[in-house]
Amino acid sequence: MNSKERLLKALKGEDTDRSPCICPGGMMNMVVTALMEKANIHWPEAHTDPIKMAGLAKAVYDYGCFENYGVPFCMTIEAEQMGAVVDLGSTVYEPHVTGYVIDNLSEWGKLPRLDPYGKRAKIVLDAIKILKKDDNRVPIIGNLSGPVSVAASLIEPVDYYKGLRRHREDAHAFMSFVTEGLISFGKAQIEAGADVIAISDPSGTGEILGPRLFDEYVVTYVNQLIDGLHEINPELPIIVHICGQMHKVYQELNKIRADAHSFDSIVSIKESKKVMPGKIMIGNVSTYALEFADADRIRVLTQKVMDDGSDIIAPACGLGTKSSLENIQAMLQIVQQSSHEA
Repeated sequence: MNSKERLLKALKGEDTDRSPCICPGGMMNMVVTALMEKANIHWPEAHTDPIKMAGLAKAVYDYGCFENYGVPFCMTIEAEQMGAVVDLGSTVYEPHVTGYVIDNLSEWGKLPRLDPYGKRAKIVLDAIKILKKDDNRVPIIGNLSGPVSVAASLIEPVDYYKGLRRHREDAHAFMSFVTEGLISFGKAQIEAGADVIAISDPSGTGEILGPRLFDEYVVTYVNQLIDGLHEINPELPIIVHICGQMHKVYQELNKIRADAHSFDSIVSIKESKKVMPGKIMIGNVSTYALEFADADRIRVLTQKVMDDGSDIIAPACGLGTKSSLENIQAMLQIVQQSSHEA
C-alpha cells in the first residue's frame, strides 16, 4: 500500500498492511527547526508563501518524519481572517494571536466573515494545490482550528468562557457565525485537494468546560462543522483532536461524528478504546519525550502506543520545534518495522 491508501483505509477502519504514522499539521505542527535547516525553508516566510509552505510540508515526508503532508503550520489563520491581530512568530515560535477583536460576546456581529480565499487562507489553498500536483500517493491533510478555539482567539478567553454560561443566546449566535466561517474554509481546502480534514480544538477541552458545556458547545459546533464539510464530500475522513484529560467527557465525545479521535499523551488509549467502541484512535506518543528524550526512549514509547491499540500512530500534540529529527524518525522506523515482523 502507498501512504495515501493506507491512511484512508485506516481512517475507515479497514484492514491495512500496518498502521500509518502521521502528524496532521495545524495545531498538530510537525515542522521542527532541524527540518527547516535541511530543507532550507524557514518560518515565518513559509507561513506567507505557498511554494515554501508546500516545500516544507513535503520535506516532512521526504526526510522520513511522517507519512503525510499537512498544512498550515499554525492555528491562527481563521482568527486572523476574522480580525484578530497575529504575530507570525519566528523560526522557533509558531504564529500566535496578540490582539483580540471584541470585548464581549454581544459584539460578535461586528466581526468580519471569514474569507476562505483571502490573505493567508489563500496561501494554504495554493499550497494544497501544489502538493496535490506533485504527488498523489501521499495523503494531504488540511487543517482547521476548532470552533471553540477560534472563538477564544477573538475575545479574551476568560470573558469567553464566562459568557458561555452567562450569555448563552449571544454565545450560540457567536459560535454559529464562527462555525459557518470554518465550514467555508474547510470546503475550500477540500476543493483544493485535501484528502482528509483535521479539526483541532484545544480550547474545547472538557477539563475547562465540564461535561455540560462540552456537550452544549464543543459537540454541537464540531458536529455542525463536520456536517458542513460532508455536504461537499460525504466520504471525506475527518480527524478531531481535543486536548486534556478525557475521562469526564467520554460520553459526550461519543456523540462527535468524526472518523477518528486524537488525544494527548495523558489519555489512555486502552481506556478510550473501551469507552468509545468502534472509534478509530490516533496517537499518542508524548511530544515532551519527542523533544527531550532520546531515540531509544521514543522507540519504546511508540511500541507501547501500538501495543495499547492505537490505530494510527502520531504524536500526542504539536511538536516542539527543538525536537530532533532522529527522535521523530525513530517513531516512523518502529511503525515501519512492525510490517516486516507481521
